Amino acid sequence: MGRLGCSRTTRCTARHAEGFRSARRSLLPICAAVILAVAGAPSAEAQPTDYPSRLIQVYVPFAGGSASDVITRILLNRMATSLGQTFVVDNRPRAGGNIGTAAAAHAAPDGYTLLMSTSGPLAANKSLFRDLGYDPLKDLAPIGLFAVLPNVVVINSKLPPKSLRELIGYAKTHPKELNYGTVGVGSSQHLAGAYFEQLTGTELTHVSYRNITNYTPDFLSGQVPLGFQLLPNVIGLIRNGDARALAVASSKRMTALPGIPTAAEAGLPDYESSAWLALLAPANTNKAVIDKLYAAVVDAMNDPKVRTLFVEQGAEPLVLGPEELRNFMASESAKWAAIIRKIGIEPM
Repeated sequence: MGRLGCSRTTRCTARHAEGFRSARRSLLPICAAVILAVAGAPSAEAQPTDYPSRLIQVYVPFAGGSASDVITRILLNRMATSLGQTFVVDNRPRAGGNIGTAAAAHAAPDGYTLLMSTSGPLAANKSLFRDLGYDPLKDLAPIGLFAVLPNVVVINSKLPPKSLRELIGYAKTHPKELNYGTVGVGSSQHLAGAYFEQLTGTELTHVSYRNITNYTPDFLSGQVPLGFQLLPNVIGLIRNGDARALAVASSKRMTALPGIPTAAEAGLPDYESSAWLALLAPANTNKAVIDKLYAAVVDAMNDPKVRTLFVEQGAEPLVLGPEELRNFMASESAKWAAIIRKIGIEPM
């Protein structure tokens, strides 16, 4: 022990300290590289190879049993088969679909909260409301469009007009006497009716209802005998003869109504108004999740049974991918902004 004397220990410790400092200096670049690699590496959540591992909630910003709700459930049932996971629909109606859409837009972007929304909350409402509570293009990640529902011009079958031209003539000789019903200001039906007035120079009276169930009795009684309705809302009335379909507000005839002309064929060119249904997620949802969900949408829409069910409900199957949907939302927003300005509807 004496041979190790204090002075030798001090020199030894100094050499060890210097060696440690040297080693630390040499390790710093390695540590920094490791830290950067770890920071830049995708997390387990960002690479969801096991997605979906639990049930998925889907906000539908309209009432249960509505056209959009029924068609969405058809799609989700088939997607559940592809993904091996359950979808739970959460209906959140009110405010033209804005409340449910906003709730989904501000949910966690983990792939377990999705949104089915339509042309109103995703495009037209931007010009109809001063504050949506969300930005459709910034706060939502498009997954895919899956259906289009053209508005159908329908009247109570007891009314005289048998064609669209006759309806226009009748409306002009009975200004403000024809009531048309919708499910609210800014709804697809309301915009279709207001656009019809603007194009034809007619004056109609808008009657707003809480839901389609409340509108139907007044349509049947003749109090509100006109509608610019989505086909699922009136297909039963057309089939049993209580409603007469005069024209479809789309560029081509509907599969479910092959004998009904388009508005252009019936003498009113440029009159096109449709609701469309799309699936979205909160912004910043992982692209791998978006791609997996879109693949499930495509699988579902390639199923002949799903397409048949859509047509039976009055919807036209149509698929647009994430980027196509984003561009479509932007173009639809611009289109309806211009129409709303011409119609003169003031933002709420």
